[in-house]
Amino acid sequence: MNLRDLVYGLYARRVEGRLDHDQVPKHIGVILDGNRRWAKASGGTTAQGHRAGADKIAEFLGWCAETDVKVVTLWMLSTDNLARPEEELVPLLGIIEDAVRDLAADGRWRVHHVGTLDLLPARTQSVLKEAEQATQDNTGILVNIAVGYGGRQEIADAVRSLLLDHAQKGTTFEELAELVDIDVISEHLYTRGQPDPDLVIRTSGEQRLSGFMLWQSAHSEYYFCEVFWPAFRKVDFLRALRDYAARHRRYGG
Repeated sequence: MNLRDLVYGLYARRVEGRLDHDQVPKHIGVILDGNRRWAKASGGTTAQGHRAGADKIAEFLGWCAETDVKVVTLWMLSTDNLARPEEELVPLLGIIEDAVRDLAADGRWRVHHVGTLDLLPARTQSVLKEAEQATQDNTGILVNIAVGYGGRQEIADAVRSLLLDHAQKGTTFEELAELVDIDVISEHLYTRGQPDPDLVIRTSGEQRLSGFMLWQSAHSEYYFCEVFWPAFRKVDFLRALRDYAARHRRYGG
């Protein structure tokens, strides 16, 4: 271990020691940004950047487990990303599939896909479904894998699901208009039954949500970190929790 790593380790323990676990967010959403820029800065390929980003996930979930987080949503591939060139998209999907298999094999997490399955290749769909089925009885953190995900698409899918559900029940348009409210729409989101994210973290220095969990993040706190996702450290995570706790204490009831 070099001196820099030692200093960061000591600092991380200091921050962790001062962390109030009663103020830890129960649901954290993460926009895993910066894989390609990290690879470019490191002299590697785009695929190597995505692979390094995928390898960071297990470490990140371990930190979350240590701090009593209950739900984590990882945005790994947006609907816009599906338009990337095939020579980049195909390897990226393979890396995502490997990451999902690894999460399922770990045995601690409950894996749940959020996104539109129909937009994804059959093999990716199969991997996501199998991981969800294999981990449904696990008692650890619920890990939402956002692949083929877009916030606007989610709301559109929720409304479509709501309309189809009530069409099957024979509900008239007038009756449906009376029924529709925030709670009813929430029941048809990809994350139905889950708490909304308390904290949304975006790495790489970009300060925008890009449509991530548009409906659910109405009251979320946001933390924008300059570090690229593959280089995200435990101390960066603890800083995000510390920042969240300070805001929570200041603005809470």
